[in-house]
Amino acid sequence: VSSAGLAIDAAANAMRDAGVTAADIDGFTCGYFPVADMSRQLGIFPSWADNTVVGGCSWMFQLRNAVAAIHAGYCTTVLIVYGESGKSTRRLGQSGDGGQRGGIGQQFDMLYSGGQAAATFTLPVLRYQQEYGLSDEQLAVGAVSQRAWAVDVPRATLREPTSVDEVLDSPMIAWPIRRAMCCLVSDAGGALIVTSAERAQDHPKPPVYVLGTGGALEAGVMSPAGVREPLRPEFIRTSGEAAFASSGITHSDVDHLMIYDAFIHTPIFGLEGLGFVNYGEGGHFIAEGHTAPGGKLPMNTSGGGLSYAHTGAYGMLCMLESIRQVRGEAANQVPDVEVALCHGWGGYWSACATLLFATHAP
Repeated sequence: VSSAGLAIDAAANAMRDAGVTAADIDGFTCGYFPVADMSRQLGIFPSWADNTVVGGCSWMFQLRNAVAAIHAGYCTTVLIVYGESGKSTRRLGQSGDGGQRGGIGQQFDMLYSGGQAAATFTLPVLRYQQEYGLSDEQLAVGAVSQRAWAVDVPRATLREPTSVDEVLDSPMIAWPIRRAMCCLVSDAGGALIVTSAERAQDHPKPPVYVLGTGGALEAGVMSPAGVREPLRPEFIRTSGEAAFASSGITHSDVDHLMIYDAFIHTPIFGLEGLGFVNYGEGGHFIAEGHTAPGGKLPMNTSGGGLSYAHTGAYGMLCMLESIRQVRGEAANQVPDVEVALCHGWGGYWSACATLLFATHAP
């Protein structure tokens, strides 16, 4: 399955779901594909386009840009498309520029990890465990919790319940990260239709509103060494604060949470950086079951990148689960979701974006 084919299929599904045709769309974004080639294949001839590429959260940045473009009057209806045959071909169309010669990642990270994702992205984990007293057993609970969510999701890749012992007994990849603490490698696509609140009333399904957005960049795509404070990355705080400030809501208003889980530690850093818990408390918060089924803050309810699917750039799939929860259409629906927060990463602590979706208008 080609990445382009997955993106085109997803676009067709999104247009059908929204009750629009190619002729109704005057804005287009895709990321990693040549934007004009992709829009032409869909029969779309946009007056506004975006091709922001910052890693796995690229499509989240594109949603922010689409909202701004619609408010500015550059376009009225935007199609955001994504497809990646991460399992079949193991690469995006124009990606592969990480660790460029002379860059920070090439000089300071790759000699420790060889550019291997599980070794590079997880460099801060041992330091975190030492500083905050998080055991391997407690770390492993994140994988157990997300599998518990995936059990009830028909399209999830891994649906059998697991245990802390099974997670710790899976093959070691890069200490202390075991295979069961790493994301899947999958083929998938996704797409969104974005328009104004007024125009959304004309479509067949109730709209999901974008209450607030945030985003920030911190370091090169391959470079945790470029992060100013690896255990307390400032760019997460910057992105989250912008999203909450623009939405006018608080953390207590959030009913559902998606935090991009390329590896088991990223939800920990997300919970802390976004301000749901204090620094050093995220790992213990998950270990105590607060994000698992029945917990007070449902998180990664599809099973996430560890159990549902992970193509390589997972941000679109994160958004889709948040949107389905707000629409009341998720396979593993959480009761009474009115506000959902979605947070994604790009590269290895390179970029992040935060989105707040809701059943009601801002």
